[in-house]
Amino acid sequence: MFSRPGPQPLCSDSEVITIALVSECKGWDKESELLDHWTPYLHLFPHFPERSRFNRRRNLMFAINLIRQIVLEQLALSGDEYCVIDSLPIPVVAFRLVPSSPGDWRAHGAAFGKVASKKQTIFGYKLHLLVTLEGLILDFELAPANAPDLAVGTELLEQHTHRTVLADKAYVSAEVAAQLLRQNGIRLLALRRDNQKEQLPAALTQLISRTRQIIETVNGQLEEQFCIARNYAHSFWGLVTRLYTKLTSHTFSIHINCLLDKADVLQIKALAFPNI
Repeated sequence: MFSRPGPQPLCSDSEVITIALVSECKGWDKESELLDHWTPYLHLFPHFPERSRFNRRRNLMFAINLIRQIVLEQLALSGDEYCVIDSLPIPVVAFRLVPSSPGDWRAHGAAFGKVASKKQTIFGYKLHLLVTLEGLILDFELAPANAPDLAVGTELLEQHTHRTVLADKAYVSAEVAAQLLRQNGIRLLALRRDNQKEQLPAALTQLISRTRQIIETVNGQLEEQFCIARNYAHSFWGLVTRLYTKLTSHTFSIHINCLLDKADVLQIKALAFPNI
């Protein structure tokens, strides 16, 4: 429990964190409806926090993310050499409300940006994810919606070493690939654009396309089960608290979902690096 001035709350920090994580796993992310969902389980939490007191989890957001990191270290999957990188949109304010929004979104980098995969423009951010081939989120970075995927992805990958990362056409750059390989030992395999002279072998292109479906699965889990694209936060740090909680809940859940046959990993290595 974290020290704080004044009397200790009846509902402990660990109970607040438990309620927050379980609620996200169940898709109960609307605070005004939280008590209704938890009514059958109140015997487990005799001092269930009022809505205003439940908001103190914002003071616990770094503890929640630390829990995610600890769980991540304990999972054997986190050592997987092969990963996929991609982004998903995090809209924060509807277009018509942006001019009158009282939030601090612009002060924290929120911007208008295009989401090519969904053929839409949003106001907010993109969450860039680094995911193992088994669907475990290794790392992430929240960036303005108009920030190029390649720039943010490079910044994210520079925090890692000795991995093979599969990506879509937004991450094509021979210069960046060479830099990551030289400085971090990271092999970035991005699908090629149709007009590029140097193309990957057809079999490798097909395999990368198929393997990259794992991040579509993870994005689908985050959007459908964890409602990550539905924002109820009124401030940037409120949003960050929600994201930390959702990603930590996903990490708790993912160890039961091995989504890719290990044979695909061996095939990628054989096709991409036959001499290794």
